[in-house]
Amino acid sequence: MHLSTRSTNHNVLNSNLVLDCEIAITSSATKKGGLSTGDVGAVYKYNNILFDVKVDTESKIATTLTFTELVPKTKTIASFKVPDFNSGKVEVQYFHCHATLQSAVAFSQSPTIDVSATVGTPMFVMGAEAGYETSSGKFTKYTAGISINKPESSASIILGDKGDSIRASYIHHLDQSKKTAAVGEIIRRFSLNDNTFTIGGSYAVDHLTMVKAKLNNQGKLGALLQHEIIPKSLVTLSSELDTKALDKTPKFGLALALKP
Repeated sequence: MHLSTRSTNHNVLNSNLVLDCEIAITSSATKKGGLSTGDVGAVYKYNNILFDVKVDTESKIATTLTFTELVPKTKTIASFKVPDFNSGKVEVQYFHCHATLQSAVAFSQSPTIDVSATVGTPMFVMGAEAGYETSSGKFTKYTAGISINKPESSASIILGDKGDSIRASYIHHLDQSKKTAAVGEIIRRFSLNDNTFTIGGSYAVDHLTMVKAKLNNQGKLGALLQHEIIPKSLVTLSSELDTKALDKTPKFGLALALKP
């Protein structure tokens, strides 16, 4: 259920300079609250190899190597940060027309292995993921789910939180142009013996503006207005109100995402 109401104050400025020989130089600056961060990077591509390196304001160097089609239908990604070599990670992805398989190994002080897989068709998909910590011999996560998709609706059931929660959601488009949709969601948390029911909807005012709203059984009412000011760049206004505590000040948020 893609309805969210976040209170944010986040501004991002990106600039990209593309050169010949498959080289790109990038820079970005981010301000969140009173904290400003930034980085400068370079991307070099040669045949099926992509080399990406970034240096941030804390003098940390992040390096990513991506190898495409070393083995047919696969992508291999190796990444690490300097001076934190324990952040090293290797990921292998396999893609098929009806299935995907991804595995990742993180070389930290407590090495972890993550595996995820999906199989299905455009109408029916099922998948699962699991994380295993080698030092403790315990699973850090395991999740499984199924999804059924039709032109006018979509439904899914997800078992998550290592089997402690189950989430069922359904979205139905009320018109052929998919401008209006109704959404329902139920979340059951077994350890807390708690159920959360949420209903909501969305409406496309035009091809640039979207309005969303949701209300759950705990009295939380949220609304969101999103507008595309220029291609790929969005401004979002959001708010959240606790209808069971009207004396509290509602939450408001403003987010701006700019893309070149």
